[in-house]
Amino acid sequence: MRNTEQISLTLYDYPRSSAAYRVRIALNLKGLQYQSKRVNLLESEEASDEYKLLNPQGLVPALLVREAGRGDVVLTQSLAICEYLDELKPTPTILHQDALAKARIRSFVQLICSDIHPLNNLRVLNYLEDELSVNKEAKMTWYRHWITEGFDALEKHLNEDETGDFCHQNQPTLADICMVPQVYNAKRFDCDLSTYPKIVAIAQRCNQFPAFIKAQPESM
Repeated sequence: MRNTEQISLTLYDYPRSSAAYRVRIALNLKGLQYQSKRVNLLESEEASDEYKLLNPQGLVPALLVREAGRGDVVLTQSLAICEYLDELKPTPTILHQDALAKARIRSFVQLICSDIHPLNNLRVLNYLEDELSVNKEAKMTWYRHWITEGFDALEKHLNEDETGDFCHQNQPTLADICMVPQVYNAKRFDCDLSTYPKIVAIAQRCNQFPAFIKAQPESM
């Protein structure tokens, strides 16, 4: 484990970005100090040219890592950042030491971050409306369809024996870190979550922890 006192972390952030939300939770759970710089995505998903010099995709989050004795490094992609943080400060882990448990956690993570979130990202919703002339009602039907597809499967997985108070056993992991922002957005877009008692209960339990509360968009 590296000496975190010699490392400076700057998170390029936008409050309602699900991906940035994940990283804020991970930083808080790890108890890592960081500076936050807001990337203005309020009007669109188009970031400034200055920010694109840091992250060519223009997306958030990006994490600027300054470590004594080595040059600055910019990390992008929320899952890569979260796993870096887990290696930077292994305790408390957000994955698991057991290989099968780690794989189970990562499968939940991929279900959310690969199968749900990319289809409902703001860039996609804006493209549907602005470029393909999809009306708002149809756009919301699209959004809710992919939430239903993903949450139907996730709810069934959460009925497995390995589920405890959280997605895997009895402490928050990367699966919970990814699920909570997705639930937040589902509620924001008025998705019916009444058929997902496990998902809702775990999200509510997570949101009682200071690390999750502090990361909420309303707290930014």
